[in-house]
Amino acid sequence: MSTLNRRTLIMGAVSVPLLSACGNGLGSNASERIDERVDSAIDFMHENIPGTRTLMQNAEGVLVMPLITQAGFGIGAGYGRGALRINGATVDYYSSAAASFGLQIGAQQYAHALFFMTPEALRDFRFSSGWSVGGDVRYAVSNQGGRIGTDTNVLLSPVIAVVFGQAGLIAGATLEGQRYTRILP
Repeated sequence: MSTLNRRTLIMGAVSVPLLSACGNGLGSNASERIDERVDSAIDFMHENIPGTRTLMQNAEGVLVMPLITQAGFGIGAGYGRGALRINGATVDYYSSAAASFGLQIGAQQYAHALFFMTPEALRDFRFSSGWSVGGDVRYAVSNQGGRIGTDTNVLLSPVIAVVFGQAGLIAGATLEGQRYTRILP
């Protein structure tokens, strides 16, 4: 067997498992898996962060990313997939990717929800070719009583972010630098 044929055979054997790991082929149930994870994340958020149920009822739409995984050693990266819900129904699926550079080492996982409080904020998100977290996003954090802070600046913001379920070795979770892109699961 020639070197070219062996190389082609080896590359083919290696690529089949890698491509099948993507799980986005015809007949896959990726959207069902994402929806199940989103449902679980919403349940967890409502049980552990009082005030999010009311926030969700008042929002025009909510993007729920049930699992973001980040890792870094000098250069870091993060990725996750989630769903945009309007009136409780999934309307689109999104991926979130982030890259960072600096003094960092470790890994973490967390979930987050972006509450779009105005029709304009939701429209801008849905019709962008790739939306990034910017200065118009306000973080709602749990105070010592476990309720979301009711700072007027937060409640009047067009987009409110709630980060929850953090686990891992990197302290803190922020959405700075996250980029959201619509996907077809």
